[in-house]
Amino acid sequence: MRIIILGAPGAGKGTQCKRVVEKYGLQHLSSGDILRKNRAGGTELGKKAQSYMDSGKLVPDDLIVEMMATAISQSPDTGFVLDGFPRTVNQAEELDKALEADGKKIDAIINLKIEDDVILGRMTGRRSCPKCGAVYHIKNLKPKADGKCDKDGTGLIQRPDDTPEVVKQRLETYYEQTEPVVGYYKNNGCVIVLDAGKSADAISSELFETLDALAGN
Repeated sequence: MRIIILGAPGAGKGTQCKRVVEKYGLQHLSSGDILRKNRAGGTELGKKAQSYMDSGKLVPDDLIVEMMATAISQSPDTGFVLDGFPRTVNQAEELDKALEADGKKIDAIINLKIEDDVILGRMTGRRSCPKCGAVYHIKNLKPKADGKCDKDGTGLIQRPDDTPEVVKQRLETYYEQTEPVVGYYKNNGCVIVLDAGKSADAISSELFETLDALAGN
């Protein structure tokens, strides 16, 4: 299966992508993770993307399309889940062209819907370990020792793109540039809408039921 999971920042795309990957044996292609890896590694792509990421703006289409097209071409035949891509209608169009040229297509498009105030609470309360990447929350997923990673004891940090100011900017950018992607796919196929305000387990249950039906399980 080849799946796209759409939704605003903080809608839980990453969590659901990982669960789908584990259940169906797909590759998780997260544009955010790949960009942060390039940024941390000091690659040319990472340097170009850094200023956009820190201010909550979208990385230019030419950079993200090139990166994701390469990742998709290297993905196994079992399929993949796209997380955080495409983020603009142009990216969606370029993705369709790349897949068509390779004789492939997207099998399922999932849209996670959620209210802005829930997103703000989720994202601004998020803390992560700069060493191992583990993610916590000051209210919903506290570490055993305050401010310390459970795995290695490293001090937790708030990512620059999780501050209230940047989260609000990211939401504005999402509604302006990314939400139209949902409309693009509605005009070109079926978009499955799930309520992302529910618990992660409840969302996963609905998502698995949907994908099982598509796969004929």
